[in-house]
Amino acid sequence: MVAFYDSLGGSSGVETAVDQLYERVMADPTLAPYFAGVDLAKLKGHQRAFLAVALGGPHAYAGRPLGEAHAGAGITAEAFGSVVAHLADTLAELGAEESAIAAVANRVLALEGEIVSSERVGSS
Repeated sequence: MVAFYDSLGGSSGVETAVDQLYERVMADPTLAPYFAGVDLAKLKGHQRAFLAVALGGPHAYAGRPLGEAHAGAGITAEAFGSVVAHLADTLAELGAEESAIAAVANRVLALEGEIVSSERVGSS
């Protein structure tokens, strides 16, 4: 799978992919509210590390466990699916092979249980 990482352009390709992904996500009115008050620079750093690993590149993630990081965010299955779709579209736009896109999407989809929750901190 290192070939996927390399074919996207390595570290700089992953950085471009993450930047474009968040442009899409922040332009999506159903997703942007999830990121209100979030340090996007820090989040993008975590996403670059995750995407690099998902594409078979070097492992450099040092953040909190996914379940802990997303606890109380109230992320719905629909919102999660939208982010995965934006990721797939971003990778396709950047010329990633269909097999790489499918591999990354499958890896992300496998994490749904750690990210999706029905309760949002501060909601009643």
